[in-house]
Amino acid sequence: MTKFYGVGTGPGASDLLTIRGKEVLQMVDCLYTPEPKKAGKSLALQIVTPYLKEDLMIKQRHFPMVNNWEEKRNAWDKIAEEIISDVKSGLNVAFITLGDPMVYSTYSYLLERMTEQIETETVPGISSFCQISNELQIPLVIDEESYAVLPATADEEILRIALKNISTVILMKVSIALPKIVKLLTELDLLGQTVLVSDSSMSSEKIMIGLNELDEQDSLSYFSTMIVYKNRTLKGR
Repeated sequence: MTKFYGVGTGPGASDLLTIRGKEVLQMVDCLYTPEPKKAGKSLALQIVTPYLKEDLMIKQRHFPMVNNWEEKRNAWDKIAEEIISDVKSGLNVAFITLGDPMVYSTYSYLLERMTEQIETETVPGISSFCQISNELQIPLVIDEESYAVLPATADEEILRIALKNISTVILMKVSIALPKIVKLLTELDLLGQTVLVSDSSMSSEKIMIGLNELDEQDSLSYFSTMIVYKNRTLKGR
């Protein structure tokens, strides 16, 4: 029986793809890859290219990065229908997504449209914040500590509550909410306890430990993550 696979590519480096992810990509007949901008390059596809067979059918599909939910849903419906049709026609199909498929991924919206119609399997990937913590060798949590993962675009009061009460706070999508985040971290005196990493594990990776010199007007890569380590002593590199 043919199947649909969602594969997490990991944070950016090709060699951080899991063995299971590599096996699936080398087995499938057709690969769908997200294209955030029309005619734009897919980072996820660049990551997995070393593992793809030469005759693999690749379909790049545009996922609108807009606030219009109707436009998004229409795109998800159309792409899901195409994938379902491919699987029912006898193809094993994969969809690749950055990081882990179950962490802030468009894949989730596709999956919920398919589970009752075709067989599915999700292959985990390494999330950016796990890669960052391991690269810096700073534990996310130990003993009775807690951690939270939030989008930097969340309501300011929700972010404030998390930053006040959680041991380690991971902030995703910080590039599009930097002024708000810098303001909050300054207010709570947490700039010095925060790590900022852009393009984790990629050749363009940038690491900033302690953000006292960060300007809220700085331009960051879209793939930028902050980790606020309230219970750690951070040392610069």
